Parts: sequence; structure tokens; C-alpha cells
Amino acid sequence: MAFQELLNQVGSLGRFQILQISFVLFLVGLVVPHITMENFTAAIPNHRCWAPILDNDTASDNGSRILSQDDLLRISIPLDSNLRLDKCRRFAQPQWHLLHLNGTFSNETEPDTEPCVDGWVYDRSNFLSTIVTEWDLVCESQALNSVAKFSFMIGLFIGAIICGHLSDRWMSESARWLIVTNKPQKGLKELRKVAHMNGMKNSGNTLTMEVVEASMKNELEAAKRKSSPRDLFHTPILRNRICVLSFMRYLFTVSIFGLSLHLQHLSTNIILLRFLSSALGILISVIGHFVLNHMGRRITQLVLMSLRGIFMLTAVFVPQEMQTLRIIVVTLAAALSSLCMCVSNLHINELLPTTLRATGMGVIGMFGNSGLFLAPLFMLLATYSANLPWIFYGGFSILYGFSVFLLPETKNQPLPDSIHDVGNDWKDSRQAKEEDSIIKVTRF
Repeated sequence: MAFQELLNQVGSLGRFQILQISFVLFLVGLVVPHITMENFTAAIPNHRCWAPILDNDTASDNGSRILSQDDLLRISIPLDSNLRLDKCRRFAQPQWHLLHLNGTFSNETEPDTEPCVDGWVYDRSNFLSTIVTEWDLVCESQALNSVAKFSFMIGLFIGAIICGHLSDRWMSESARWLIVTNKPQKGLKELRKVAHMNGMKNSGNTLTMEVVEASMKNELEAAKRKSSPRDLFHTPILRNRICVLSFMRYLFTVSIFGLSLHLQHLSTNIILLRFLSSALGILISVIGHFVLNHMGRRITQLVLMSLRGIFMLTAVFVPQEMQTLRIIVVTLAAALSSLCMCVSNLHINELLPTTLRATGMGVIGMFGNSGLFLAPLFMLLATYSANLPWIFYGGFSILYGFSVFLLPETKNQPLPDSIHDVGNDWKDSRQAKEEDSIIKVTRF
């Protein structure tokens, strides 16, 4: 629209924009590592019950010192349904006869087992210490691990609300927003600041209130009607968008953070997995810019989110022995997450009018970001089936991909400044597009 002409005069991409982006990236860089660290600080290493004949250095009965480690494990720890060492139970008494039965119990009565009453022994080859090993958050207490992550995500949710208000002290307000909310003087001041920082001094001097009023005449006329949060639900189309976007944001948040918080459940080599997914994520984000330019918002999100969900579902059904394949599909799923988040945020911003964009994002965030603290709680379903949480995480990602067709495409479409630009129905929107021959379109 006309604001693009003003922006071109002060520099649409210069020092000012670069500094703003750099500051945002710095803030994001402070938060995101804390989410990633959950894979290390809350990792669940391999573990088994502490057994006296195995782990008591003073044990010497029955000549146990001359037996191998495998033999001692065999007589001390039962096998689970997958024929692996049980992580939560041990034999009440050493089962010496198992040394001669080739792993079977013959016709004898099944030996008595008991919980890990003396604690656990953890594999510390990858992690010397985590909250799991410090507080024994395994077996009956495994749910507390999800509760700890739930507490962390609650803090993140509250922090996002507080920091949203604090950010107004550090970051320049949008000149476009100031103008369309009937604050043209402040908008002019911001435009001059941008021109000065971008080295466009001549443009800054020629920018006057008359120039702003002439360029933004239609927007200033629309700004005379003061907007309120109730306007988000006043028109049918905008109300529908807010409801759909809130639902989609919930699906998105649960799926994204469900994977980010629990990567250690999908691979034993979490360090390699994080390195590969981060490196690939940078490459995919660069390529995604060109894909977004040609495919549009809806198709791009459908493809990305569906592939991401399919990769997650594939990972959980791949046998543990096929670690290489598991790492590949999990890496692809994790690498797609950052690009999915960028496209999702871009689409949301292009669907909401400038006058209500901040309020709309807040409403969508309040409803949708409930997934922040619900994402860890889905892992409690692992007590019924280890794959069940991942079916939800992957399924939500695929459902999000198809839900995007409930929203309009915004590629090369008008960027709405007011509720009037959103329109009350599609016919009005198409007619307005035909009548307005000079119009700002989205950049990509």
C-alpha cells in the first residue's frame, strides 16, 4: 500500500532493520537453548535396579567374584517383554539355576521379583548427571520428569507475557502501526529515525506531516474509527480466522515442543542428533525461502508439517536396532521445525489487520500456547504405550498441515491495515482488490 512508498524513502532494508533483527535474534538466542537443554539436563539414561551381588563391593558369597558381569546380571535382573533387562524390577533372591537353563525357566515356578527398593544403577557413559539420576525420576516416579518440564514451560509461558510488555521499552514501535492507529506524529518521528540510521538524511528532511497524510490518506481515514479487542470477533471472517488460528497454534505448539523436549527418547546419541538437526535446519531454512516464494503459505505449510509428522511417526515405529535410520528421520523432523515456525508466524501476521495485529497475536498466543505446558504432559501416556505420545505429536503436525486450508492464501495478497481491509465476505475482498490498482503486496 502507500506506506511502502514511505518505507522506500527511508530505506526498506538498511542499518535500522539489521539492528532490529539482530536484537531479536539475540533475545531468541537466550531462550531457545534452555528448551534444547532439557534434552541433556532431563535425559533418562539406561538404568536397572541396584543388586547386592552386582553392586556391593563387599559381596563375596557363592563365589560371585569369579562370575562374569553378564552372568551376574542374568541371575539378578529379570528380562522384560522385549527380552531386555528390566529397568524397574529385580529378583528377590539370586537365581543361580538360570546359569544352566539357557535363558528359560523350564517348568519351574517363575521367580519372585521386587521393585528397586535399594535404588538404581545408571549408565553414565553419555551423561554424568541429570535431574533423573539425581532425583531417581524413573519407574514409579517417571511422571515427575514430565511435571518438571511442565513447570519449566509454565515459566516460559508467563515469561512470554511479561517480556511482551517489557519489549516496548527497548524496541521501536512500528511506524506503520502508529499511523494507522491515528498517531501520525509519532509515526513520522519513527520514520525520520529510520531514515537517519539508514543514512537517508535527505529523505528524512523531506518527510513532513503533509507527505505522510498525502501518502496514507485512506489509512488515516480508516484510523478515525478506534479499534478495540472486541473487533477481533466482530466480523465473521476475522472471528473465524482467530478461532482457526488459535486451534492451529495449539496443534503446532504441542507438536513442536513435544519433539524439542523429548528428543532423547528417540535416539541414544542426543549430541549428534542436535548437531545434525541444527546444521540441516539452517540449510532447509535457506531453501525454504525460495519454496515459500513459489508455493505460497498454505501449500508450503501443508508439505512441511505433513512431512514432519510422517518423519516423527516413522521414527517411533523403526526398531531400536536400526539406529541410523532413526537418527535420519528424527533429524529431518527436527530440522523442519524451525522453518515451520517461521512460515506459521508469517502467515498469521499477514492474516491479521495492522490495527489489531498485536492484540490478535496475544489472543492467539493465550489460547494456542496452552500447548507449551501441555506438551510435556502428553509424555505421561507413555505409561500405557511408549509410542502413544509420539502418535499425538506426529498426528497433530499432520492435522495442522491440513487445517491450513481453512485459511486464505496470503502470497501476493493485500496486507490488511484495518478491519475494512479484511472484509465481511470474499466478494467484497475480491472487489476491493480489483478497484485498488496501486497496492502493497507481501514481500515474498
